[in-house]
Amino acid sequence: MSMFLGKIHYWLFNKIEWFEGLEESIVKAAENKGIDVSTLRDEIYSKYGAPTEDRPLEDMIDTNNIHGWLQGKISAAEARQAAWVTRLLEKDSMLINDMLEVFKEQGKIAAKEYKNDKGTPNLPSELYTAMNDYILEGMPCDRVNEITANTEERIEWVATQCIHHEYWDRENGDVGLFYRLRDNWIKEFVSELNSSYEYRINDNGTKIIKLVG
Repeated sequence: MSMFLGKIHYWLFNKIEWFEGLEESIVKAAENKGIDVSTLRDEIYSKYGAPTEDRPLEDMIDTNNIHGWLQGKISAAEARQAAWVTRLLEKDSMLINDMLEVFKEQGKIAAKEYKNDKGTPNLPSELYTAMNDYILEGMPCDRVNEITANTEERIEWVATQCIHHEYWDRENGDVGLFYRLRDNWIKEFVSELNSSYEYRINDNGTKIIKLVG
């Protein structure tokens, strides 16, 4: 089966697995606060399906519909995360602090993994590429982000569309929470990956990875 799969499919599947890892950590954080998540888990899994099994991609994917299978996994993962965050915060609004820590910690872990595998990137464009090896921003064909500046000191980009709000709207949630959580992930990821750089967001929404100072 693997003969039908290319590097881009494994790359995208790895991003899905990292995204689902956040889901697992969010739920554990809630359990550590004494919240019974069993009923909520049943409701969310019944609505959106369970996370991906811990099996090789080639043993699970529908090779007759590779694009559709991956898109389905992305949609399900996004929907579950929106549901978990929204519903758990309804139970305990202070869990937002634990969730922020979950995202920061995973950003740090991802950066360490990247450095171990590929070394430390030294150019802003290399940090941007590394970031996109982990964050989930739809399918590659969605082309969500547009780079507006790229020099040896900084890279800037803007989102041309929001592909996440539909999942949060479905749960009557706030997609702003998604961006707040992910921005914490990116900030920690960049700092851990190369402390000479920082991640920032301008008032106009432009996102930047730049040299510190």
